[in-house]
Amino acid sequence: MDNTPKLITETSDLENAMKTLSEFNSIAVDTEFIRESTYYPKLCLVQLAAGEYHFAVDPLSESIELSSLFQLLQNQNIVKVFHAGRQDIEIFVCLTGNVPNPIFDTQIASMVVGLGDQAGYDKLVQHYLNIDIDKSSRFTDWSARPLSDRQIKYALDDVIHLSKIYPLMLDELTQNERLSWLKEEISALTHLSLYKPNPDDAWKKLKIRSYNSDFLNRLKYLASWREKRAMTKNMPKNRIVRDETLIDLAGTNPKTASKFEIIRGFPGGRNGKLVPEVLQTLANAAQTPRENWPKIKADFRRAKAPAATLELLRVLLKHITENEKIAPKLLASSEDLEALAKDDNADIKLLKGWRRELFGNTALKLKSGEIALTIKNNKIHLISDNKT
Repeated sequence: MDNTPKLITETSDLENAMKTLSEFNSIAVDTEFIRESTYYPKLCLVQLAAGEYHFAVDPLSESIELSSLFQLLQNQNIVKVFHAGRQDIEIFVCLTGNVPNPIFDTQIASMVVGLGDQAGYDKLVQHYLNIDIDKSSRFTDWSARPLSDRQIKYALDDVIHLSKIYPLMLDELTQNERLSWLKEEISALTHLSLYKPNPDDAWKKLKIRSYNSDFLNRLKYLASWREKRAMTKNMPKNRIVRDETLIDLAGTNPKTASKFEIIRGFPGGRNGKLVPEVLQTLANAAQTPRENWPKIKADFRRAKAPAATLELLRVLLKHITENEKIAPKLLASSEDLEALAKDDNADIKLLKGWRRELFGNTALKLKSGEIALTIKNNKIHLISDNKT
């Protein structure tokens, strides 16, 4: 086919391209977007590739309708291959209400093949294709038109490389019998709730130091109000009220407009247009029954894990992940190790499925004294009671 980079701007051309791609079992997908001045990402370009075909689609064209693209993304017979695809998937959820399915994420897969916790796309391309990618157009304003051939080529290269990497990675995972290890991690990306945040949970993302219940109740109401306003206005949350100002409001709990003068960073002070909304939000919070206030998780002020046990588990994790060439992050989180250090029956993924087989059972033996860690020739080794 003609390798000159072309931008699809017409519905008929898009439909023909999607018909071509529908003949393949997998397609690589990438997007370019901006969201600096909006709550929701603004889609500026969609790139797709399979076999020798690759297409750049202009969603900003007034002459294009994207339904054939969305249908392809929902085709159950075609795997959609992303790299670090959460934000790309979020865009399609915003536009269609659906998660592309089925999907494969090469960044997640890279943790299983030993390329690190969050292998960048550059590293993946270098590792599998021995290519150093062009980074010159990385900070392009993708909403500006027209796009140059160089910009389109740069964007297309991502999916062209990705479409070549996927079968190599798939073959490697199949041969190592580790394809099933990805199921849980990639499945998490298909949950619609991941891309439709609940405004009532927005307060949980704020960095706070006080865990006073009435403060948390006010913060929950304020964060929910800000999230809903950001959604309605399609504005970044911090352009409405900054995080630190929101926390100050929850702590100060102003009852009148005059009190807003002491709230650092509140837009407009006592005369700000948001004052009535904030006062009403705080009034609503005050009417909430105490039993409905946010509760501190039972494990928040939990007893600390035994330090020596936790440290040994960390050493064991490093030893096993290095030997098995798998990223530690995929196998166990810090919270998992802390829970295991305290409780042999902790309800954690580390003690389930392949993770238990690879690490959990050995960790439990280490805790019980059935095996020990030793160093020989500057390398860690496991020894058991019977020296086997």
